[in-house]
Amino acid sequence: MSSTAPSLPTALPAESTPADPKRGWILFCLFALYIIWGSTYLAMRWALEGGFPPLRMGGLRFTLAGVILYAALRLKGAPAPTRRQWLAGAFTGLLLLVIGNGCVAFAQQWVPSGVAALVVGSMPLWAALFGGLYEGQWPGVLERWGLALGFFGIVLLNQGGELGARWLPALALLLAPLSWAFGSIWSRRHSSMPQGLMATATQMLCSGAMMMGLSLALGEHMPSMPTPRALAAFFYLVAFGSFIAFSAYGYLLRNARPALATSYAYVNPVVAMLLGVGLGGETPGHFALVAMGAILVAVMLITRKASPAQGKK
Repeated sequence: MSSTAPSLPTALPAESTPADPKRGWILFCLFALYIIWGSTYLAMRWALEGGFPPLRMGGLRFTLAGVILYAALRLKGAPAPTRRQWLAGAFTGLLLLVIGNGCVAFAQQWVPSGVAALVVGSMPLWAALFGGLYEGQWPGVLERWGLALGFFGIVLLNQGGELGARWLPALALLLAPLSWAFGSIWSRRHSSMPQGLMATATQMLCSGAMMMGLSLALGEHMPSMPTPRALAAFFYLVAFGSFIAFSAYGYLLRNARPALATSYAYVNPVVAMLLGVGLGGETPGHFALVAMGAILVAVMLITRKASPAQGKK
């Protein structure tokens, strides 16, 4: 899933400039992350309610998706990852999927899906911090306002008691975006990662194995056959949440500005909140609604293209 913009002949008139294929892929990937990933919070809740333990669900999900993707890539002639690439994929998978996704699944046993998505919306704040420290890509003025407004929305949730009375799920939700942000920046910075979709395959295979191991070590078990809705939600997570959206995220990390690649974290909460209310029977409080409004404005600021005066500082 890679594309490069063709160079234009110097004699070609400006008005006949062909469409940039990379721009088309970026727009598609943004749609996948904004809408599909926003819907996965409710899908995770349904899978959990229907009989899947959180770590077992993640382990099965990423193992299945990783096996299929890896086999398809190898059949197409993609080279097998080296030992160094497997280690890099395992480390990134640990940060993004085992800790990032696993903590969200654990917390959603007690926290509504829309609220969980709102907390994960703090991820661009951490990504901007890690991006500045490791890559020198400090956000511009408008992006800083967007980050501040998004963080303000997260604070509102805590003030309104939307995170519930349990401290462990709240801590897990705070750890998830921090780990995801660091993993995203690390994967951009290190050349040891496999190329293209093979990076996604190695991350899912390694994280799936780690989550299955943790599930067995912690004694998770499925007391009965999951409900039909839980099974449908699980396979939706495999096909759309893992194959399409996670692959789209990897493409954006390689081809878009960090602020744009991570801006989905401000849209997902809105999508998750609306789906939770419309399909999941969730009832957000006043603080959650105000936070959602703040996040909507934040994404409009953070996705604006920085002007020349707002470059690296």
